[in-house]
Amino acid sequence: MTHAERLARLRLIRTPHVGPVSWHQLMLRFGSGEAALEALPDLVLRGGAGKARIAPAEVAEREFDRVASLGARHAFVDEDDYSPLLREVEGAPPVLVVRGDTAMLRRPCVAIVGARNASAAACRFARQLAADLAARDVTVVSGLARGVDTAAHVGALGGATVGVIASGIDIAFPPENAPLQEKIASDQLLVAEQPPGTEPLARHFPSRNRIIAGLAHGTVVIEAAPRSGSLITARRAGDYGREVMAVPGSPLDPRAQGCNMLIREGATLIQTINDVLEAVGPIDARMVREPAQPFAVAAAPADASEGERRALIDLLGPTPVAIDELVRQSGQAAAAVQLVLLELELAGRVERHAGAKISLV
Repeated sequence: MTHAERLARLRLIRTPHVGPVSWHQLMLRFGSGEAALEALPDLVLRGGAGKARIAPAEVAEREFDRVASLGARHAFVDEDDYSPLLREVEGAPPVLVVRGDTAMLRRPCVAIVGARNASAAACRFARQLAADLAARDVTVVSGLARGVDTAAHVGALGGATVGVIASGIDIAFPPENAPLQEKIASDQLLVAEQPPGTEPLARHFPSRNRIIAGLAHGTVVIEAAPRSGSLITARRAGDYGREVMAVPGSPLDPRAQGCNMLIREGATLIQTINDVLEAVGPIDARMVREPAQPFAVAAAPADASEGERRALIDLLGPTPVAIDELVRQSGQAAAAVQLVLLELELAGRVERHAGAKISLV
């Protein structure tokens, strides 16, 4: 890939209102980042906004330089440094900032997540389970948070572990994990979706959680409250068709309620490493594709008329609705509906949600 194309792709994802789904749609429609950038102003105009605020080339160049100065690099979704499993999920991050050995992403991967205020017993179990998995050449993935995440990373340091963070690659959170984060970046693999300098804001953590779930063949949850980020990771793993596993706990401990609920809903009960290996099993090679040329220019769909466009917008509201339902109720071709929604998103008029849903802003 030429530097000009890499620059265009980075500018595209750093442009306001261009998210992972719309980035992929633009790439599939136009075949390259350079062509998509050229078409962007017209698409924004058709969506009902004024001038497109495209990320400047100098900003993207500075990001490339900053990442390189940190000993890291950008991995685009169709490059060898990118996880084959993550590439398969809907809305996969178009580009990741990685520091370390990306070869460990091509080994079997298991995510271990859990409570930040975990009990001593949970941390001990996470540390031992991670060490046992690492000894079996399984890469342990987690989020470098306090509690279970930290214990899992520490346990796997003798083998392979991947830390996925919600901040820029140059910012450690929590601060006390700075030495651990640096060790993982130096000896293992550190992954970030946000550009350098980005603070770990609350809205970034669900995005971080989807990456953890997408990198792994299965996710083990060890202590989690009913409304925790760990359960978000587990839900995403289930959405991606990956194995969801949970360690049972006492019904008297609020930290065990999330895990017990997952088991009741069908998650695999985990007590030993053998339970994990049995649940994950051998990985079918057909689950992943090679990164060769995924962006072939799609045939341009028939454009929606002004009346059809207005009818589609009238179906939208502040409550998220499934895109398939919009196609059904509008009676329009799916490709035409997707194009109108793409234009509206680029204009900042709609917002995408999990489960292929969309709403008016």
